[in-house]
Amino acid sequence: MEKVDVIIPAYRPGEEFAGLLDALCSQSYPIENIIVMNTEEKFWNPKWEDAFQKVKVTHLKKEDFDHGGTRRAAAKLSDADIMVFMTQDAVPADQDLIQNLIRPLQENPKVGAAFARQLAREDCAYLEKYTRTFNYPDKSSVKWEKDTAAYGIKTYFCSNVCAAYKKKIYQEMGGFIEHAIFNEDMIYAGTMAKKGYGIAYAADACVIHSHNYSCRQQFHRNFDLGVSQAEHPEIFAGVPSEGEGIRLVKKSLAYLVKTGHIWLIPGLIAQSGFKYAGYFLGKRYRKLPEKMILFCTMNREYWKKQEEK
Repeated sequence: MEKVDVIIPAYRPGEEFAGLLDALCSQSYPIENIIVMNTEEKFWNPKWEDAFQKVKVTHLKKEDFDHGGTRRAAAKLSDADIMVFMTQDAVPADQDLIQNLIRPLQENPKVGAAFARQLAREDCAYLEKYTRTFNYPDKSSVKWEKDTAAYGIKTYFCSNVCAAYKKKIYQEMGGFIEHAIFNEDMIYAGTMAKKGYGIAYAADACVIHSHNYSCRQQFHRNFDLGVSQAEHPEIFAGVPSEGEGIRLVKKSLAYLVKTGHIWLIPGLIAQSGFKYAGYFLGKRYRKLPEKMILFCTMNREYWKKQEEK
């Protein structure tokens, strides 16, 4: 049986974090370790280490957190055959999450990563529920570099909200990038695909995870997304996101009309506009003054580190 470690970056984890740890310790496929990269020790509850023996926690300062670097450091702490990366707000939908998530990696030696299906929370907004089904359908698939002609940027789609990686291939690829504002999962997946490996979507591996982001929050997220793509043209230059974004808007609009929720259309238009504005500026961040960048980003610490380089 292959060893599996779960790695979770955490910041101010609340009492619900104990529920996540309990769900992971109750999986049908046993987990070896739960490696928690906790930002700021003062926000950590040491009782969790007593209650869950599999938990191994490393504390770091807020200014030291990095989307790529922190996960990269965590991977070095794992000697497992498969590493499952999760976020602290993703909850396994059942006891078979790990088993179903790692199956594509075990069935095909050329599949290097697999990501889970994300189901909406009960409090999820109506339109966001549709977005979940658009991005995470009920059919599993494996995508390869050759699929970029048909799927564009979706070929490299992978989400560290819940994703599994073969350690051997991860090491061959050099791991996550050291310094990432955002999108470290797709940067890695794109690199892997270009080396001939596949990215699996495991629709039967489900986590409950969704957000009701405001227009402003969508703007900041998409700005950082645009920055990440601008900084890695070797991955994203030939597979722009605009086409996929337009397709989502059209599908969402048709869905609202079909279901009779036409009063939600203005909100869709506003949200889409904020998303595109953020992405547009992020792709062109090099032309923006520093104050503008700091206004647009959701990750100011990243830019501080850039200045220190």
